[in-house]
Amino acid sequence: MSVQAYILIQTEVGKASSVAAAIKSIAGVSLAEGVTGPYDVIMRAEAPSMEEFGRAILTKVQAVPGITRTLTCPVTN
Repeated sequence: MSVQAYILIQTEVGKASSVAAAIKSIAGVSLAEGVTGPYDVIMRAEAPSMEEFGRAILTKVQAVPGITRTLTCPVTN
């Protein structure tokens, strides 16, 4: 069973487009788009396990320049 999650991302002013573009290149990411509201980018990703999700996806997302905060929302179905 794989782990899927949406990650809501806040960015520095004017950085949403570059952050979304950088995130799209991370393996396991299926969606990364700019949005309006309290968050600037929403992404969806999938990995074989929670450990792999953290190691292969979250650590790379959090290293993208311009990100100020993330909120991970695992899919529960």
